[in-house]
Amino acid sequence: MGTAITLIVLLLIIIGGVAFFAKSQTQRRQRELEDAKADARRLVERLGGQVLNLTGTDLASQQALADASERYNAAGSQLDQARTGEQAKLVKETALEGLYYVRAARTAMGIDPGPKLPEELERERAGKVTEHRKVDVEGQSYEASPDPGSNTPYYYPGGRVAGRPVPQGWYSEPWWKPALVAGAWGLGSALLFSSMFSGMSGIASASAWESGYDAGQQDAMGDAGGDGFDGGNDGGDPGGGDFGDFGGGDFGGGGFDF
Repeated sequence: MGTAITLIVLLLIIIGGVAFFAKSQTQRRQRELEDAKADARRLVERLGGQVLNLTGTDLASQQALADASERYNAAGSQLDQARTGEQAKLVKETALEGLYYVRAARTAMGIDPGPKLPEELERERAGKVTEHRKVDVEGQSYEASPDPGSNTPYYYPGGRVAGRPVPQGWYSEPWWKPALVAGAWGLGSALLFSSMFSGMSGIASASAWESGYDAGQQDAMGDAGGDGFDGGNDGGDPGGGDFGDFGGGDFGGGGFDF
């Protein structure tokens, strides 16, 4: 009888310990979620203040602010849906991208861009447009420039789209948006990338870009002997699925067949 009582007591202690541990873990995750959402909310509110109080004065600044507004709306929707710390982190990334567009708009208008934003490794690795380029690809004209202009009103802050780097800069049209929406690059995209960026310092070669590598990374992988490395040609839309889809935006350009 005494042995049975002892076993029951031990079982109750174990059950109580497991329940306490599970409750502690749930409370810890909830605190982490709330902290992450508060951090994301701070950036969303900062982005909203800029979007609501700035008016573009030219095509480039108006387009950059439209893109910033798009990210603001997306971040607000994501924040309402966030149920995990990872989802809250995606909200922060969306808001941060919107703030990059705000800085671009302010720069285009000739006003102080404001405090620097946190750098992200993917943006740094993607490189930057360092010189003006104008190319013709399959009958369609494209331009890229480090500066905004009437011919280059579309800004991209740099980073990965569908697993491949897109350099920071101003463009004649958002040639990356079909891949952003579809989650995959179409035929002819490598030819466009090669024509636009061939020989530009700090930007991947066309073959490296096709494999999903950044500038210099292909050589580094070759030196390491890693022929099993997968550059991520099938990379998805940043932010993943419904949580990071910004929609088609103002892509209205041209005859290039993606």
